[in-house]
Amino acid sequence: MTNKLLNIVLADDDEDDRMLFKEAIDEINIRTKLSIFNHGQQLMDYLTLPNIILPNLIFLDLNMPIKNGTQCLIEIRSNPMLQDLCVAIYSTSSSERDIEETFLNGANIYVNKPTNFSKLREVVEKVLQLNWQYHTSNLNKDTFLFRI
Repeated sequence: MTNKLLNIVLADDDEDDRMLFKEAIDEINIRTKLSIFNHGQQLMDYLTLPNIILPNLIFLDLNMPIKNGTQCLIEIRSNPMLQDLCVAIYSTSSSERDIEETFLNGANIYVNKPTNFSKLREVVEKVLQLNWQYHTSNLNKDTFLFRI
């Protein structure tokens, strides 16, 4: 990994999940700047601010109030300024319907929220180390669902 600072965004309405995600990021030996949003509308308001430095990667929870992850994903992919952002769906849902829907709507990867902290740290680190250009160019249903 380079010394470049990775600009990471997390949109998740669960306070415990946000806190654990931040702790995992803090423990990983990758230079990051983490911005956290409590729901999808906050995320979209941020992404459309003038002169914003766009994130390298968005971790997007599906089930959020006000604007859910699927709505955000569709907005991101339909906005010419945002459409090339890397979006990792980050959800407790393992439903085939959610996975299929987010794949068809253009998410780059689907990550099930791990159930313990060490797995969370491992998953976040592996996702941050992905070669996104390669991963995205070879995207198919088998590589979409991220497993460790």
